[in-house]
Amino acid sequence: MKIDARKFRVSEGEKVRLERWPTRVRPVYRSGEEYRRLLDGHVSRLSDLQQLHYACNRYALLIIFQAMDAAGKDGAIRHVMSGVNPQGCQVFSFKHPSATELEHDFLWRTTRSLPERGRIGIFNRSYYEEVLIVRVHPEILRGEEIPDGRSGGKSFWHHRYRSINDLERHLVRNGTRIIKFFLHISKEEQRKRLLDRIDNPQKNWKFSAADIEERKYWDAYMEAYGDCLSATSTNRAPWYVVPADDKDNARLIISQVILDAFENLGLSYPRAGRKRRQELLAMRRQLQK
Repeated sequence: MKIDARKFRVSEGEKVRLERWPTRVRPVYRSGEEYRRLLDGHVSRLSDLQQLHYACNRYALLIIFQAMDAAGKDGAIRHVMSGVNPQGCQVFSFKHPSATELEHDFLWRTTRSLPERGRIGIFNRSYYEEVLIVRVHPEILRGEEIPDGRSGGKSFWHHRYRSINDLERHLVRNGTRIIKFFLHISKEEQRKRLLDRIDNPQKNWKFSAADIEERKYWDAYMEAYGDCLSATSTNRAPWYVVPADDKDNARLIISQVILDAFENLGLSYPRAGRKRRQELLAMRRQLQK
């Protein structure tokens, strides 16, 4: 059964109130066996399309993941992209900016990591952190020492949204296709996953005291995410709000969206011209001797 990804897409100009968006929906699979079969099919098809994408060398694909802690970004990337040739895919995780990065505009550090034509670039967190965590924690903004940065008023965030939209518009015009995922997890499900990180010795390394601290700002983050999705989901670079309480279902939705994006590109293998064909035939004759 093909997933209708349009149900999770934020329309351009839509006002997003995340409390109205589900964190769990009816699964598209009926058993663990069916989940694995569906995901394997998606991964296999994605591997074929990625090879075609690499050979065609016309477009770049940028995939952005944003979410609250423990929503499953890392697992989604690991499972969905498991069949992709590493030569054609790059993953970048963006943490707190360095002193050097803070000396530049807020888009500088991520722009350096954009994918080349023929490749997939995955941002595990991205330049959107600058309108999310920076908005929730204004002390970070004050530390950036930028003009008008201390105010943090509505007009300031409007200008940042505009900068992001302008960048993405520029990228699309020049051959980069952009997909953006917000993994929408409930506060209760996050609590369960954080407890699991404490109780399971193999997951202790994932747990950070900062995860607990950030839960205090849940409502502020939901407001920041809602405003961000409303302002920056466009027809050319849409956001998808993926219900993330069920990790398996979320991975199937994400992989379907990526497959749809590839298939909509109308890719084909480069065809050899007459001169190139003559060269190949000449080399074939040499190999047959």
